[in-house]
Amino acid sequence: MSEMMEALQALAAEKGISVDTLMAALADALESAYKRMPGAYEYAWVTIDPTNFDIRVYAQELDENGEPYGPELDVTPQDFGRIAAQTARQVMTQRIREAERELRYEEYAGREGDIVTGTVQQGDSRYTLLSLGPVEALLPQAEQVPHERPEPGTRLKAYIVEVRRTARGPQIVVSRTHPGLVLELFKLEVPEIADGVVEIKACAREPGHRTKIAVWSNDPNVDPVGACVGARGARVRQVVNELRGEKIDIVPYSDDPYEFVAKALSPAKVKEVRIHEDTGVAEVIVPDYQLSLAIGKEGQNARLAARLTGWRVDIKSESQLAEEEAYAQQEWAEGEWVVDPETGEQVWQPAEGGPALSAEDWEAAVAEGVQPEAAVAAEGDAGAEGDAEAVAPEAESTEVEAEPEAGAPEEGAPEERAPEGDGDAVADTAAAGADGSDDEG
Repeated sequence: MSEMMEALQALAAEKGISVDTLMAALADALESAYKRMPGAYEYAWVTIDPTNFDIRVYAQELDENGEPYGPELDVTPQDFGRIAAQTARQVMTQRIREAERELRYEEYAGREGDIVTGTVQQGDSRYTLLSLGPVEALLPQAEQVPHERPEPGTRLKAYIVEVRRTARGPQIVVSRTHPGLVLELFKLEVPEIADGVVEIKACAREPGHRTKIAVWSNDPNVDPVGACVGARGARVRQVVNELRGEKIDIVPYSDDPYEFVAKALSPAKVKEVRIHEDTGVAEVIVPDYQLSLAIGKEGQNARLAARLTGWRVDIKSESQLAEEEAYAQQEWAEGEWVVDPETGEQVWQPAEGGPALSAEDWEAAVAEGVQPEAAVAAEGDAGAEGDAEAVAPEAESTEVEAEPEAGAPEEGAPEERAPEGDGDAVADTAAAGADGSDDEG
């Protein structure tokens, strides 16, 4: 029987399975073979001596309740060795396959978030199969980069999304579109990220087109952007090549939302950022010649910046901002003083509707050069002659000409309101005006 033990040891080494697992599988197979024999005991089990490979079958009687009782009986058949060799082969093979599948599953279970390198085997309209050696990975159509059709035999890196246990072994689902693929590729190429010196704080991706990542350094002597770019762009170039030419923008992360939003719109130059925390909008002012670049082709740069920062980005040029401010000032220039029913104080109610202005806000607006004549007249009628006289000289010094009669439109007033809405809407309008192109390179 030493030959049998040697054969088991060789099989265990070949399949990557422990000898104890094979011995247990063999014992189960022999037990099944014995119970198929005529006159076999219902309650029986098989033991294998690992030193001399002696195989014995023991059994016990069962009482009325199905519980074993009495002494253990040695019921090993005389020709059990020959019977075992014939009947145990199929069960043994099945158990070995099950053990292999379990090992493969344990090898990949818990590896969600890692990247693997596989060879493209075949594909159709639903999925592509990647060979990872002893197992295969499934790359669904939804996880493939648009227009990326790798040829069979091509080696690809993919991101493990899920590992499932199935009757045929582990099913590994991978992705080429997940943002985690970019992060893991940078870990492979940038030692500072693998060591934890540089962190990737945020990532926004449009697979196959462009990716933005925000990086931060825990060491003031290490430039996070420079570490990711590498000497002459060698490190980031490796990532770009693996992503089949997808553009990557690397920007420094900042806890200051004003600075972070401005950097996120790189390569565009931002003049001013206004954060509206109540609405979650970041209003970005750029020079007129930078508007197309800030928005990006079909609004791509603005969308990625919004995802990267978590703010809704509303991009406006300086001329657009000036038009909107002028319109807003004109909008409340006509109105009347009314009494606020809640506070009992006088407030300025614009004729065009909208929120009323308190006396302080009205005075602040007047100080900026906006002179609602109707408001001045209302103040005079209310008995505030001194205030009216104080305001009147300033009205004469502004460039605003005499106000039109009530209900008549002002001369030179903008006929249309400047574009409103989120950054994408503005981005699409400006992009269309720029023939759908920008200077992003």
